[in-house]
Amino acid sequence: MAIEPHTPDAGGEARAEAHPWDELAKAENPPSAFACAHTRDWPGYFKAVAGKEPRETLVKALKFFDEPGFAIDLGCGEGRDTMELLRRGWRVLAIDGHKMAVDLTAHHPRLPSDVGDRLEIRRAEMETVELPPCDLLNASFSLPFCRPAEFEALWDRIHASIRPGGKFAGQLFGDRDTWASLPDRSHQSRREVGRLFRGRYTLEHFDEVERDGEDARGNAKHWHVFHVVAHRCPDGSWSCADPVS
Repeated sequence: MAIEPHTPDAGGEARAEAHPWDELAKAENPPSAFACAHTRDWPGYFKAVAGKEPRETLVKALKFFDEPGFAIDLGCGEGRDTMELLRRGWRVLAIDGHKMAVDLTAHHPRLPSDVGDRLEIRRAEMETVELPPCDLLNASFSLPFCRPAEFEALWDRIHASIRPGGKFAGQLFGDRDTWASLPDRSHQSRREVGRLFRGRYTLEHFDEVERDGEDARGNAKHWHVFHVVAHRCPDGSWSCADPVS
């Protein structure tokens, strides 16, 4: 397992830190995942979702592979999807911009004992990170947090990294989602989602979910989310018709 070194905190000497999962265990009343994501309180979010199972879009995508390959988990968070990929024998590059996410993934309770060199963890912002060629790029609920001005460039790099025949799994947030009014979030209309995949992918799973709801604290939110598993077609293929009508 490889973990890229982090820049030390300014002015501080190395000091012993508590095990990251021990810190999460102290949270008797974990915060609301919705409220934390709204404000980008990532430590609070990690506490709220600790121990959750892998995302359904990842599980659906993995059913289309006959054997494990190399995956990028972009915005790996606390590591739930990375652990599922490793459990199934994949090599994984897990990327997140938050130090706590890196620490939680590196010390995850479900980290396989035989992980060896199959896991690399990189602390980097999605807007600037270089993405190597991969068989699967997984972005579970992370792309909406890309800065809007950087989204198109990020999507181009995502597409370039997925090998022909490879897959994308993840979520995009719709333009009718409550958070679409936040200036630091990326949202797409159904037409815009179609443009992202048109002529380059076939959709193996596409589910547009729109509903009203609230979190445990009673905060109202209108959800508009696209859940996607997409297969990248060979360049120049005529098999990739308009995937989103």
